[in-house]
Formats: sequence, C-alpha cells, structure tokens
Amino acid sequence: MSESVLREKLKLLPDSPGVYIMLDRDGVVIYVGKARVLKNRVRQYFHSSEKPVKVQAMVEQIADFSYIVTQSEVDALSLENTYIKKYKPKYNILLKDDKTYPYIKLHTKEEFPRISITRRIKKDGKYFGPFMQGMSCKDIVDVCAKVYNIRTCGVAVTEKEKKPCLNYHLHRCLAPCAHLVTKEEYAARVEKAIGFLSGDYEEAERILREKMQKFAEEEQFELALDYRNKISMLSGLKLRRITAMPKDVDADIWAFASNGLYACISLLVTRKGIMQGSRNFPLEEGAGEAAESLTSFLTQYYAAHELPHELVLEGEADDMLFRDYARSERGKNVEITRPKAGVKRELADMAAKNAKEYLEKAVSAIAHKNDMTRLACERLQTLLGLRRYPRRMECYDISNISGVDKVGSMVVFTDGEADKYEYRRFRIKTVEGANDFASLQEVLRRRLAKLGTDEEERFARPDLVVIDGGKGQLSAVKAVFDDMGVENIDLISLAKQEEEVFTLRSDEPVRIDRRDYALKTLQRIRDEAHRFAITYFRNLHSKRSLSSVLEEIDGVGKRKRAALMQKFGTLSSIIGASEKELAAVEGIGPQLAGRIKRYFDTL
Repeated sequence: MSESVLREKLKLLPDSPGVYIMLDRDGVVIYVGKARVLKNRVRQYFHSSEKPVKVQAMVEQIADFSYIVTQSEVDALSLENTYIKKYKPKYNILLKDDKTYPYIKLHTKEEFPRISITRRIKKDGKYFGPFMQGMSCKDIVDVCAKVYNIRTCGVAVTEKEKKPCLNYHLHRCLAPCAHLVTKEEYAARVEKAIGFLSGDYEEAERILREKMQKFAEEEQFELALDYRNKISMLSGLKLRRITAMPKDVDADIWAFASNGLYACISLLVTRKGIMQGSRNFPLEEGAGEAAESLTSFLTQYYAAHELPHELVLEGEADDMLFRDYARSERGKNVEITRPKAGVKRELADMAAKNAKEYLEKAVSAIAHKNDMTRLACERLQTLLGLRRYPRRMECYDISNISGVDKVGSMVVFTDGEADKYEYRRFRIKTVEGANDFASLQEVLRRRLAKLGTDEEERFARPDLVVIDGGKGQLSAVKAVFDDMGVENIDLISLAKQEEEVFTLRSDEPVRIDRRDYALKTLQRIRDEAHRFAITYFRNLHSKRSLSSVLEEIDGVGKRKRAALMQKFGTLSSIIGASEKELAAVEGIGPQLAGRIKRYFDTL
C-alpha cells in the first residue's frame, strides 16, 4: 500500500474502542493491539516522533493495517487476546508456555462429595491449588483418604446398596455407596478435609503420627514408613506458610524486567497464606507500551489459569481495564495493589529480584534460541531465495511397510519452533501398494484443497512446504501445485543422505554448512515429520495386526474382537490372559475363551 493511501486510511479511523492489526507487505500479521480510541492509538505509530527500537522496527515493516470496532475497551482486550493466540504476531509479547497446573477438586454438588485431581477449573465444585513445584497432589489426596476417609472414586451413590470396595477395607473410605455412613457424618468429615486442604495441617499431622506409631508397634514397618513420609510432606508444606500473611489471602505477585531487547515476567503464587511456587516467563520484548504489554500478558495467562482475588503488581498495567475484564469475562472482582510496605511489598521485591536475576542468566539462552528459530528462518529465506520469510513451515512425510497401513504426516513450525497444535495426520485412501510419490501427492492434494475455503481459517496458508526426499519427491509435489494452481508458496525438499536442499529455482541442490542453524532447522522439521508419521503408522499397524489375528479364530466376530481389543489393548496381553480373564469379557464366555486360549497355545 502506498504512503498516500495509508495516510487516507488513517483519516478514516473512528473515535471508537477496538482492535487494530498491523500487516507486512506479504499480508502477515506482525502486531495486534487494542485501543480505547482507535484513531488516536493507531496514528501514534505513524508520527515522526522518536520511538523505542522495537516499535521503530515494527513500524518500518507495516505495509497495511485493519481494525475491528468493539462496543467497549474490555471487549477489545478480549478480542486482542483471541487474535494474539490465532496469529502469534512477531512483535507482541507472547505467552508460549501455557501449561496448566493441577488442582484438587472437591465435588460439592454430589450428595457425598469426592475429591479428584484436575487441570481444568469449572463452576461445579470447590478447588484447591494450584499445586506447583515440590507439591504433590497425589500425596495430599492420599492424606485426605487416609485421615478423613473422603472417597476418591467416581462410583455413583444411589438408593441401591453396593458392595464395599477395597478402599473401605483399607480404611480409606467410609463406603457411602454401601450405605455404611450417614450423610451428616460424611459431611462432618468433608468439613475437616476442607480445613486441611485450606492449610490447617495440625490435626492431620497428629492423626498420621498416631497411626504411624500404631503400625510401628505392630511391626508393620512398611505402612509406618509410608505414614512417616506423609508427615515429612506435611512438614514441607508448613514451611511454605508466610507467617505475616493472613490465611485468607489468595494472591498472585507479578514483576516485569527488561533490558530493552529481552524481557522476563516473574510470578509468585500464594493461596491461603501459603507459598505455592513460582514461575519465570522469558520473553522477547514486544512493541507495545509497558502497561499495554503487561495487561495483554495477564489476559493471556488467566485465560488458562485460575484468577485469584488479588494481583500484586511490580510494574505498570491498565488496572481499571483488567478489573473490568475480570468482572465481565470471568465474573470475578479482582483487587490490584502495589504495596508500599509490609509482607506483600517484600513478596513484590522478591518477584522483581527473581525476574531480574532470571533475565541476566537467560539472556544468552534466549539469544541462542533466537539464533535457532527466527534468525535461522531469515537465513533460509536468503540462502534458498525464498519469496518471503518462512514464518509458517509445513513438512510432509510418508510411512508404510510394503504398502500396508500407509500414512502421511504434516508437522508445522512457526518462526522456527514446533507448533504441535497444528500437526495433522493422513491415512492414505486412494493409493495401491507402496508408492510414496503417489501417497505424497494424495496428502498434498487433500491439504491444499483447504486453501481458499472456510477451512483456511483453521489451516493457515503456509509460507514454505518442505518435503522429506530428493528431486523425485519434489517434482511429484510440484505437479500437484501446478495442477491445483497453487502460487505464492515456496516448495523445497531435503534429501537425507547428503542433507542437500532441492529447490524449484535450479536443478542443482543447495548445500548448506552442517553447522548452520538454517540447515539444523530443516533437519529438525524433517525429523519431526518422520517421527510423527512413524508413531501414527505403528499405532495403526498394531491395531490392524491384533484385529487380523483375531479374525482367524472361529466364533470371534466383529463385536467380540472389539470387546477383546477394548479390554486388553494389545495382542501380547490377550495371549497372556487366562481363560477366566478371557471369559469375563462381554460376549466371550467359557467355551469361546477355551477356544481362543487353545488357538494361541498352538502359535
């Protein structure tokens, strides 16, 4: 877009809240931002005033922009988060490590509440956690069962009386399913368990010590040792209590550190006055303002994590906007504080120190990662004469044995990093025998057919397609590109023996130094495609082998094969099963179980 057209477009910006999207000359989204007033915010980028290095670098790449008007700035913040996840823009601060932590869930909507471990929080129970490093959910659930006899199974408690299970006989459950405990007695146990899960460990520790002593006196030393280990675990949890902090305080403490090029966000998590753990998020500095970047990061983080009642911030953020977002999107009133003194100030200082120290140690690692990812992609563009920076690379591979269970894999690297949510697998449908060329063509036809359709929203157009193979594989896929009229997607192949790169620009392969990160990036995506294809092939092949063997046994039809496979999973498990175990499978019975056992005994 010419400069004059861009100026005219800037004049048309509305006085409304919304999200703006910056695009480079290839139409790639490089930045997503939200604004209280679109006209004022977007125009700032194009003023001649001095800008930070990252902002200036982004502005120099802007060839066009688009925007979406929203009803409020809160809606804009929510939409910004959605678009950042979708496009992963180069100049936004991105939460790449979005792993969740385990919580202990008390199923309060059940008549006799049970406890379980989960990583997903819903509005259907009471949750305790998160349990971070050095804290074992399983051990804590085990204490709830041993001390308070809270049930851990999902068996429905109905009017029909059931037989007590092993947990009842091991004194780990009061067997409400067998009607051996009243609702009132069980509720009293649940209340005590809630106190324990909220951080009151004294009673549980006392009961554990009594049981440990009892088992020791009875010379049941293995059980006594198990109880001693549980006591040690509780002692470790007690050391995490922050003595000066009230027991009802749930707070996340955030700090931000930056050297202008790289940044780090540090988090301390406290629940019920207990330090749950910490995390550090190494980042590349974004092009947004500090307050804007931190607000955006918090929105990304809490989209997948529990939102506490209080955020303690060591850094600038749009407090009012985030509070409005939490209230409207999460239904929670959040207090945001920047304490000047006291224990929370000490925690904020600790988080700030963590962020600074982590950044100092991580700078070289972040720079090395940048060499292996973004810079390696830039090198590939130069070395191979690609039309554009290969932000989204897709690599394809085929796997089969003698033409049986043919499968194809598609793996995706974004900015040089594996993007596993985008991986896809293909089961070859139209090719007879072991014809890898034809199989590749089928896979690429099915993949490329999504371009220009509604499905392109889910399967974005790649910048570069990498084929595992040499000139023959490259030519086979090029024929598909030509037949389908696909343009503006670069196509190469990587031959494994000499690690030569074949392109469409020359008959001669490109040889890249084996120490070059550009080649290492191609090798990583090629090897990942091979691994992904092999894994899928083995899964299919093992299932087919089991099914085909069972077909040879008289009387074992489709339903009975399915029942056996569901019960045992593998052929070796069926072969090793006893007649009694086989007979217990639905539809088998003693007579057929004997026939199956005799069949395998003759193999």
